[in-house]
This record gives sequence, structure tokens and C-alpha cells, in this order.
Amino acid sequence: MTSSTDFSPAPDEADLTPRVSRLNRYARPLAAVAALFVFAAVGYAIYKLTEEVTYADVVNGLRATSSGSIALAIVFTALSFATLCLYDINALAYIERRRPWAEVALTAFSAYAVGNVAGFGALSGGAIRYRAYSRAGLSPEDIGRVIAFVTVSFSLGLVLITALALLPVSGAIAPLVGVSQNWLVGGDLALLAVLTVLLIAASGKGVMIAGRRLRLADSRTMSRQFLVTVLDIAFSASVLYALLPAGADINWPTFFAVYAVAIGLGVISHVPAGIGVFETVMVAALGSHLGTEAVLASLVAYRLIYYVLPLIVAIILVTIAELRQLAATPFSAGVARTAGRLAPTLLATLALVLGVMLVLSSVTPAPDANLDTLAQVLPLPVVEGAHFLASILGLLLVIIARGLAQRLDGAWWSAISVALAALVLSLAKAVAIYEAALLMLLLVGLVSSRRLFQRPASLLQALNATWLLTVGVLLFGAIAVLLFVYRDVQYSHDLWWQFEFSAEAPRSLRAVLGLTILSMAISLFSLLRPATFAMPPAGEADLEKAISILDTHDVADANLVRTGDKSVMISPDGKAFLMYARQGRSFIAFLDPVGPKASCDELVWQFVETARAAGCRAVFYQASPVLLPAIADAGMKAFKLGELALVDLAHFDLKGGRWASLRQTATRAERDGLSFEILPAEQIPTILDQLRHVSDTWLDHHRAREKGFSLGAFTDAYMKAQPVAILRCEGRIVAFANILLTATKDEASIDLMRFSPDAPKGSMDFLFVRLMSELRDQGYRHFNLGMAPLSGLSRRQVAPVWDRIANTFYEHGERFYNFKGLRAFKAKFHPDWHPRYLAVAGGLNPVLALLDATLLIGGGLKGVVKK
Repeated sequence: MTSSTDFSPAPDEADLTPRVSRLNRYARPLAAVAALFVFAAVGYAIYKLTEEVTYADVVNGLRATSSGSIALAIVFTALSFATLCLYDINALAYIERRRPWAEVALTAFSAYAVGNVAGFGALSGGAIRYRAYSRAGLSPEDIGRVIAFVTVSFSLGLVLITALALLPVSGAIAPLVGVSQNWLVGGDLALLAVLTVLLIAASGKGVMIAGRRLRLADSRTMSRQFLVTVLDIAFSASVLYALLPAGADINWPTFFAVYAVAIGLGVISHVPAGIGVFETVMVAALGSHLGTEAVLASLVAYRLIYYVLPLIVAIILVTIAELRQLAATPFSAGVARTAGRLAPTLLATLALVLGVMLVLSSVTPAPDANLDTLAQVLPLPVVEGAHFLASILGLLLVIIARGLAQRLDGAWWSAISVALAALVLSLAKAVAIYEAALLMLLLVGLVSSRRLFQRPASLLQALNATWLLTVGVLLFGAIAVLLFVYRDVQYSHDLWWQFEFSAEAPRSLRAVLGLTILSMAISLFSLLRPATFAMPPAGEADLEKAISILDTHDVADANLVRTGDKSVMISPDGKAFLMYARQGRSFIAFLDPVGPKASCDELVWQFVETARAAGCRAVFYQASPVLLPAIADAGMKAFKLGELALVDLAHFDLKGGRWASLRQTATRAERDGLSFEILPAEQIPTILDQLRHVSDTWLDHHRAREKGFSLGAFTDAYMKAQPVAILRCEGRIVAFANILLTATKDEASIDLMRFSPDAPKGSMDFLFVRLMSELRDQGYRHFNLGMAPLSGLSRRQVAPVWDRIANTFYEHGERFYNFKGLRAFKAKFHPDWHPRYLAVAGGLNPVLALLDATLLIGGGLKGVVKK
């Protein structure tokens, strides 16, 4: 099952009421709080369901698992992941962008290994696919279609399988969700009916769901994808089935039905990896048949084999590729290229898993034999300190995982330091060989991938709602495990002060206290947003550096940095710059960063992190398609803003029928006595007063005021910076335009275009014609006419909401801005049209960001109202 490419953003921002607007603004935090409550509820449910089970029972159950069962579970895990790779292979075949199978297999395997363990934000299958496939040459649109194909295929298949599986096991599931069996069966049948109607409707023209159009592929593709989903869930169910104790009194079909329902409820809960929810359903449904302690032991083994083992395998494969630098053949080069893109996310996920492992091991007892060994080697204070500090380092490793996913150099150094310390402490607290081995694997992976972590952004960033949820789930999970393991220990205040090698409960209690304090500190730091502050304009040194950079690149509009009303951010290597300003809670960058691509990509991250540190949203205004991969990699979305008109001067010629109108205008202007001239920058001071008179007259006549940010303002320093094109009539200057140039001569543009009210009709057309002709003769290749706002957006019925709203303004907003007139004026010069985007986070942020950009350009609300 798959959808077409018609996925449109929602909701319709134009119709949102203030209450709904606020709800959307806080949707993620509210969802995180709800997920945390769900996790707490299922944790309590598990605690009640396991009242007759002890920690020792679970450990004995794990030890009783035979090597044959483990080997069979590993085989089914391999089959399940091989099946999962078919999602990506089929998706690429469907969009006709096939890639070598080794690249696809490594990408898909890594995506599912990470998605199973974490499944959110930067640690998600979608993020991994984007990083890998963008390096392989796929466009953002193609990658979006692959992700949509995979997501919709799995989601619809899982819903259908869960609904079908729920029917035979409704009696066991009904008490868990608090409804009667009849109501549950009735609701399930209704869901199946709705799903059937949906599949039929979506197979035709498609159906709108929550503002998005879903259109499924042909029946053959749908059937193939449904078969893949069935095989995937069947193999993953067989992993757990193989780990059940020998002689389990349950047949595979019944077990499969329970498993499918548990997986479905785990996904719906939005708890990372469905942790707790999945276990609750399985224990409730199977505990009475197989024994609660046996089910719990099987579930622990299942999590390790199906979730942790594939992640370790993926990291080993990527690390080997990084160490060998496979580039001898096109085949191996593709694998190495893919590995380089996947390594940071895989290592981040491993860091997350190891952090969780360190935390949970701090609330579970160490084997008695290990403690006896430590008692002979280390003094008690060292063991106590190691146990407490290891738990703290575990939580820090979870936080550092976020920075590793973003490839921050500070996160790399922090991960190296914490992993080294944790490795030593894991041996000092319990001789935990397996923990130490996995920490060593993380260290090897980090060292081999050092070159991938070069971003200098600060690691001390406030956590978003998803990561705060992760910290909350980890803390609640640690408390739940503590209560389960030591449920037979009577609590007293004296426990806090008991220090003995055998005093495991007091040691775990102190570890939880440390985790709670640190978690609260991290949460308060993240929730108490810093106050915004005024951004100072660029200093002389930064301006000089930016000007020297732009002069060696092709973006003529980058000369707007000379206005001095924007701040400048220089890349760490000093080879690129970005100009930006702040309005409200928006940090708004104008144009793409200017400089080499690698430096520009780093500037995107530097800018985004700077905005987040100030408690603001990062916005890119008039971003080009070239910047879209870096924008998406930083977790932002692009919304089409309009189209930029670029004239190819090599083909600019007034001969021929298509140029007849401009040719007649130029002839009439010369007959009216207009003359054209380009004055170099050094001659501007001699005519500056005349230019100022024309400018002031033009502003008064149009009842306008000076703008800013993406438009220049008439100041002496700005006007004297570059050449100016002028028109004279009877020796008097009646029109002018300042010219924006770079030394590469690839592109030229203009900014201020002003004329006297008494200038002959068609003066500006004549100025453009003569200016482009002169620049063409000087060897310039393109002339940038600027952007036509809100033009060129999709007008199809299935167009995104953003496009539909923008088209409404374009068609009916002439009272506020001459959208059509500006497009028509630029079209007279027969330019090529290039899309430009507003890049920002999703939800209502695009609307708010565009409003802030408008206020910034207009000089505040008063400036916008007064034009």
C-alpha cells in the first residue's frame, strides 16, 4: 500500500480560531505530556500485574532460555529486517529512482534499527533516509515520496492486521482498555468497515484526511506491500514466540493475534518504542497461560535481540565501512558514502541505548559473585561512588545523543569523555562486562567517524518536548524498575544511610534520587526559555569580511549586506557568511548563506542553534532550491514564497517580435529626450544631492517610507558603495537605480528604483533595457529582476494549504500589494523563473514567520500600514 505524492500540509491556517491556534502551538508538548501519562499508567499496570513475580524469577527465566531458542530468534530477526528492506526497495521502484541494493539495504536496515529503538525527531527512520538518499542524489521531493510510501504502507497494513487480529482476542484486550468485549468488537468491526471504504476511495481519485490527500497505488502494488507488512509482523512475532518457555500452552496463530494488537497499541501510544504499552498487553494476555515471570523474561530477551542487536550490527557495519574507507569500486564507494551519512544517527541511537542501560543497571542488583570480587579489590566508597556516578553519566549520555545526531563537535567530545568514564565505572560498580563491551563499541565508532562531527554549535541547548518526554520516560521507567526489583524491601529512612556491599536497595535508591534531581534541573533549564534580546547590526570588521566574500561569489543581491541594518554571521572557517535580523521571536536570514557549499551547510546549523538558544524560531527568507537539503537536515520545512526572475543576458536582444513592445518603449524614450548613463561608485558623491531629491520626491508622491532587510534604503554610505544607473532629461536626473555587482560577472541586479513624478512615461522600462544591454556588453551573464512574491504556486485542487492561501492573496490582494502587476512587469523581459522558499518549522510557524518578515521589511506595523 502506498500513497501518491499528493501530501499537503494541514491545517488550514487561514481558518484557525485563536483557541485552535494555541492548541496547535502546544500540540507537541501536550502530546508529550499525554504520552508520559500513558507510560506512567502502563507502568502502574505492569506493577500490579506482576505482584506475585520477583526480580529473581525473571532472571531465572532469562537463564533458562536455551541457546537454540536464542539462535532461532536471531534467525527470525534477520528475516524480519530483510523483509523490512523491501519497503524501501519497492518505494524506490515505485517512484522510478532505483539505487544499488547494497546502499538501499544498509539505509533501510539502519533506519529500522534506529526507528525501532527511538523512533522520534532526529533519531527516526525518516531522518536517516533523508541523509542517505540525499547524498545518493535523490531530491527532497523524491525522498519525501519514499518516506510517505514506507509510512503509509506500514501504517495501513498494521491497522488492518491489528483490527483483524483483535477479533479473536477481544476478550483478553477489553479489560485492558476499560470497555466491554461487545463494545470493543463493535468498534473493531466499524474500524474495518471504515478502513475498507477508505481503501476503495483512496484507490481512485483519493480522499482528504486531516487536510492531506491520500491516494493509493494500483491494486498490485497495494497487495505486494500488504504481503510485506504481514511477513514483517509474522517474522517479528516469531522472534518472541521462539523465546517463550518450552512447552508453552499457546498456538502460533493465537499468539500472532495478541502480538499484532500489542504492536498496534504500542504505536498508537506514541511512547518511544512502545515501551511499557507493548509489555502490558502481552503480560495481561499471556501471563495467566504461561506464567507472568516467563513472559517477562521472554520480553526482556525479545527487546535485546530484536531491538538492540540490529542496532549493534548496523553500527559495526558502518564502522567497518568508515575504517576501510571503501572507495575502490563504484559499488563499494556507494556503500561507504551511505555509511558516512548514517554513522552519526546510528551512534546517537547507540548512545541513547547505552544511557538507558546505565540508568537501569543502577536500579538493579549486581550478581553476588561480582560484588564479592569487587569487595576484595576496591574499597566500598569507590564502589558506591561508581554506582551513583554511572547512573548520572547514563542520563548525560541520553542528552548527548541529541547532539550526536546533529553532528556537533562538542557532542563528540562529550560522548568520548562520558563513554570512557562510564566504561571504567561499569567495571568498578559491578564488573559489568557486557556494558563495558558496548561502551567500547561506541568509542570505536566515535573515533572512526570523527571527521563527521564538525559542527561547532553549542551542546548546551534547551531540550524540546520530544526529548523531555524521553527523559521523563527514562526516569519513570527507572522508578518502576526500582519498585519492582525491591518490592519486598520495607522502606525506611534508614535506607538512605546504609552503605554495605550487599546493600543494593539503598544504593539504587540514592541513584534514583540523583537521576530525579538532574532530570528536574534539565527540564527546568529547557522549560524556562531565555529572554529575547536585540540583535546588534554588523560591525565594520564583519561587514568588510562579508563584502570580501560576496565579491568572489555569484549572488548579486548579497550586496544588500552593505545596508548595515542586518547582523552578519561568519562561518567558523571564515569562508562564508549569512545576513539576518530578529523580529519578534523569529531569527530571519535573508537569502542563502554566501560561500562554499560545505561552509554554507555549517552556517545553516550554526544559525538554527543560535536561534534556538535565544528561544526563537529560525527562518530563511527567499531560500533557493540549492539550500533545501541543508534546511531539511536541520529539521525545517520549506514553503514556496514566489519566483525569482532571472534574465539570460546572452539572449537579451531587442530584435524580433517578442521584444517589439520594449523596442518601441526605448525608441519613444529616446525621442522624448531621455539619455542613459552608468556612473561608477567614485563619481556618486558629485550627484548625491540630485539623487536624494529624486528619492524624496518619489517617496512623497507614493506616500511611502523607506523599507529594510530585503530592500535597501537611501543612505549616503549605501548609495556610494556601487555604481548607479541614471536617466537624464534635458540635463536633469529624473530616474535612477543603484546596481548590485560582484567580481565574478555571473549576475547583476538592482535595488532602489526611483523616478520623479514628471519623468516621461516608460522611463523605468527604458532604464532596464539600456542597463541590461550595457551589462551584457560588459560581459555579465545574468540579470536578476528580483522575486515576484506568491507567484508560481500550485493551483491544483490537491495543492497544499499554504499554496491555496497564497493564491487567494495573489488573486485578491491587489489592495495591499501589486502582486500581479509586479509579475507582469518582470515578465516583459522574458526571464527564467526560479522558485524561492520560506523555510521554517511546521505548524503555524510559516504564517508567523512570514508576518515577522513582513514587519521586518516594512519597519514595523506602522511601516507596513503606511506602505
